[in-house]
Amino acid sequence: MQRLWVTGYRSYELNVFVDRDPKITVIKYALKNYLTSLLDDGQLDWIITGANLGVEQWTAEVGLELGEKYPVRTSIMIPYEEFANRWNDSNKAKFLNLKEKVDFFASTSNTPYQSPLQLRNYQNFMIQHTDRALMIYDSEHPGKPKYDYNLIQKYQETKEYPLDLIDFYDLQDAAEEYQENHQINHFSE
Repeated sequence: MQRLWVTGYRSYELNVFVDRDPKITVIKYALKNYLTSLLDDGQLDWIITGANLGVEQWTAEVGLELGEKYPVRTSIMIPYEEFANRWNDSNKAKFLNLKEKVDFFASTSNTPYQSPLQLRNYQNFMIQHTDRALMIYDSEHPGKPKYDYNLIQKYQETKEYPLDLIDFYDLQDAAEEYQENHQINHFSE
């Protein structure tokens, strides 16, 4: 079984504040290309991500879409109960919708937020229950994902644990490729 942990930037770290932002399309396109290549090679059974607004929820959406064509399952894990309680109604609705659709959902803690230890336990759970990781992350722009990135780097000192990165240069390439592949030919009408 191949289990992939996918994480990355929160939406606000990418200056994404509306669902129609073209950056989301590009990120999902890059994720789909990466995940499809693993699926085509028979190297992926589970896509495991968190529930943070941004890369993690977009990953869950892409995973669910790919699950219609491939034998892959999608899981969302959260670090504590009542994870989305402080979010606005729209974001809570997105979270609950994904929670209902994924193949597996659980919390690594059975209590609401109490301490940063819950976040560390979550990270340790994710790394110990997956075989590799994918991050949408650029070390020149650390943000919140730096904690996961640093943990994975340290873990790699003693364990075989592949980490693939999609950085801002990769996203720029994906944007250009997406645009080339989706141009509308107005002259054919």
